Amino acid sequence: MKKIFLSFIGLALSTSMYSQIYIAKTCEISFFSEAPLENIEAINKAAKPILNISTGDIQTKIAMAAFVFEKPLMQEHFNENYVESEKFPSATFKGKINEQFDWTKDGEYKASATGKFNIHGVEKEETINGTVTIKGSEIIINSKFNIRVADYDIKVPTLYVKNIAEVVEVKINATLVPYKKK
Repeated sequence: MKKIFLSFIGLALSTSMYSQIYIAKTCEISFFSEAPLENIEAINKAAKPILNISTGDIQTKIAMAAFVFEKPLMQEHFNENYVESEKFPSATFKGKINEQFDWTKDGEYKASATGKFNIHGVEKEETINGTVTIKGSEIIINSKFNIRVADYDIKVPTLYVKNIAEVVEVKINATLVPYKKK
């Protein structure tokens, strides 16, 4: 985690204008699994996406153990049996926003980001659609997309097949502000 954080800071320091780098003030990543026997939902408020508006580069690291579930047993099973948090402590996304924006003009824009998603030790290229809202000095990113758990080698024991959906809906809501050198 320290290594990725330092690379994020390195990204920020590699530009002469710090205002080009935005870092999350708040970020909420949630997922929802609708299944016949039981719906599963979890929220993670620990991710800190970073965006370089001059290049469109965006990246984040998501601590898997930071997902909070309604039932502690669900959280335990998620970390121990499915995402194996001790072995694969985080998921990452490193990509680029495909559209060009005037980052100084307030408004809401359709956007997509294409890059490498790494979950459970499996890296795949993904394109994630959403919106970018520019409001003063804040950039708000919202997205909703689906992940097929089998694509990332997350095994669901046959005993629990009716408890966990094959496709999980993921939502990201983040507010980013200019990075300020301390």
